[in-house]
Amino acid sequence: MAAIYDWFMRDAEQACLAGWRAELLADLRGEVLDVGAGTGANLAHYPADVRVVLAEPDPHMRGKLATRPEVVASRFTVIDAPIERLPFADARFDAVVCTLVLCSVEDPARALAEIRRVLRPDGQLVFLEHVAAHDHGRRAWQGRIEPFWRRIAGNCHLTRETGETLRAAGFVVDERRESMRKAVPWVRPSIRGVARRA
Repeated sequence: MAAIYDWFMRDAEQACLAGWRAELLADLRGEVLDVGAGTGANLAHYPADVRVVLAEPDPHMRGKLATRPEVVASRFTVIDAPIERLPFADARFDAVVCTLVLCSVEDPARALAEIRRVLRPDGQLVFLEHVAAHDHGRRAWQGRIEPFWRRIAGNCHLTRETGETLRAAGFVVDERRESMRKAVPWVRPSIRGVARRA
């Protein structure tokens, strides 16, 4: 996936994702953890005064991330850490950033419990995820495609209800739903926003 990810996502990034990332990350302060940082699509959108730990467990994605010019010459730190087992003390971070990650983790509830653990009590989880469609027909179509899609797209699930999962994990969620323009049709339904500990 690392070899083609940026190319595959290029049109959607230009059409909407880059703007959404910029909007979500603009007001972050202090110490930030970016989980599943991938190839570094968020890097250009972080304020200059934040310190960011980039956690990426996939060695191929991490290899591309670590060689990005922004990482080599700045305040970013790259580590090998899965979202389900974060190697940090409780209440370490002012914010956690999770973009296009929860679709592919094995256990979203466990991942969110870890995020909640490492967030300071007044911290925020900034998220951007593709989700199950609200429309019954499209949702059924996603379900039919999902078994094949998971095999070729790094365990990416198409029918996850991420907003509900966030609430079940103890977060109060301020969300916005919108179609991810220029993405393949089965990943267009998206949710983004900010979640805080209840």
